[in-house]
Amino acid sequence: MKPFKQTVKEKKAAVLMNCPIDIEKGQMEVALGNGDYDCVYFDGQHRPISEREIVTFCANAEDLGMPAQMRLPHTRQAYLAGRFCDFGLSSIMVPEVMTEETVAEAVEFFWYGPIGRRSWGGPNRVGLGPSGGNPDRLEYAEWWNNHAVLVLQFESLEAVAHARRFADRPGIDYVAFGPNDMKFNIERHTDPPLSTVEACFQNVADQLDPIGIPRCLAVAIPAVERDKWQAVGVTIFWEEAKF
Repeated sequence: MKPFKQTVKEKKAAVLMNCPIDIEKGQMEVALGNGDYDCVYFDGQHRPISEREIVTFCANAEDLGMPAQMRLPHTRQAYLAGRFCDFGLSSIMVPEVMTEETVAEAVEFFWYGPIGRRSWGGPNRVGLGPSGGNPDRLEYAEWWNNHAVLVLQFESLEAVAHARRFADRPGIDYVAFGPNDMKFNIERHTDPPLSTVEACFQNVADQLDPIGIPRCLAVAIPAVERDKWQAVGVTIFWEEAKF
């Protein structure tokens, strides 16, 4: 499987392939052949999903050598991160993070000890193979903690203001920006200190570059439009699956 955790740290332009959850395995394989992708992603926040669909999506992705990421349905479901990972995910994105409590809860339930306290899990977890396996407890926990990727999505001035405090801790792999909800949030403020999405991105870059936390643009854009965002330190992108 592609080393997504290492990729987001080192690659100048990592790319997630944005898919519908009901994409068939053959369609996923065709789409992966149309680009250089590092992870497959589906949205659990704004689209209907079922647990069985998650299991199928993740199994297909693993068969094709790809880690799978899902955005949680809601910020307040960070405590369910471990349960969703039991369905085969390698990565979780927590949307609309605005408080340190949400960050702490996500870390606590996504990671095995000593980072967090994720429960042991079931047979659909990534890395167990088609039989479901019966891995050594400590070996699998160590593998997961070195393989999985936990993402915070910032979509508000409140999150921008506390970017370093939220992200500078064990267990946070990168930060994603939601530019559309960020605009809604800016518009709710009278005379905001940062009045554009670009200014927010630059502010977060100033906070996170010194500690090496990568950033992602959490909307799908063509490759030719990346330069603008790379200029403010974005190194992780989405592209729509083509099949």
